[in-house]
Amino acid sequence: MKGLRWRYTRLPSQVDDALSGEEKEEAKEEEAAPAPALVPAPEDPKETQLSEASQVLGASEIRQLSLHLPARVTGHSWSLAFCTARDGFSLRSLYRQMEGHSGPVLLVLRDQDGQMFGAFSSSAIRLSKGFYGTGETFLFSFSPQLKVFKWTGSNSFFVKGDLDSLMMGSGSGQFGLWLDGDLYHGGSHPCATFNNEVLARQEQFCIKELEAWVLS
Repeated sequence: MKGLRWRYTRLPSQVDDALSGEEKEEAKEEEAAPAPALVPAPEDPKETQLSEASQVLGASEIRQLSLHLPARVTGHSWSLAFCTARDGFSLRSLYRQMEGHSGPVLLVLRDQDGQMFGAFSSSAIRLSKGFYGTGETFLFSFSPQLKVFKWTGSNSFFVKGDLDSLMMGSGSGQFGLWLDGDLYHGGSHPCATFNNEVLARQEQFCIKELEAWVLS
């Protein structure tokens, strides 16, 4: 008599049924669960557009300065109205190049020591009998980090230009920034208008490059 072979078939238990049901529910929940929302990265500030490359400021300096400009000129293109490399070292030439412009001006320069500094004027640079400008005017210096010196409210000696010199900020006979008629020699002293530090490494300096950008 041949031996009988038994075949066993495992029947699902209640525990298996329960586990199977839970797995199905979890699968359903996973299918139904919404995908995590993607948070868009913050947009970079709009890049400042220059009419041509600056010989004084790099992209980093331009970006830093842009953050301190008045809201009314934010996003405006920068047009190079004057530069010593093209127009020569002459204050009179600077005045001539400013004719016809009324918008704000960013004056930037590098001295013979490699220091970068300058000023923002709320209106075009021009010949004047007295001081002009508004409280938007400020001085700045990269030493090497950007330092901005805003109006203190102490006086309104913002900008004054004659044939022999250009002055920005004043108090007690000192100027925050002054340039001579040849745009070669200059000086910087603490002044009440901006409560600024000396912008260059020394109070007296010689200019290597100067640019005047009209923001309009």
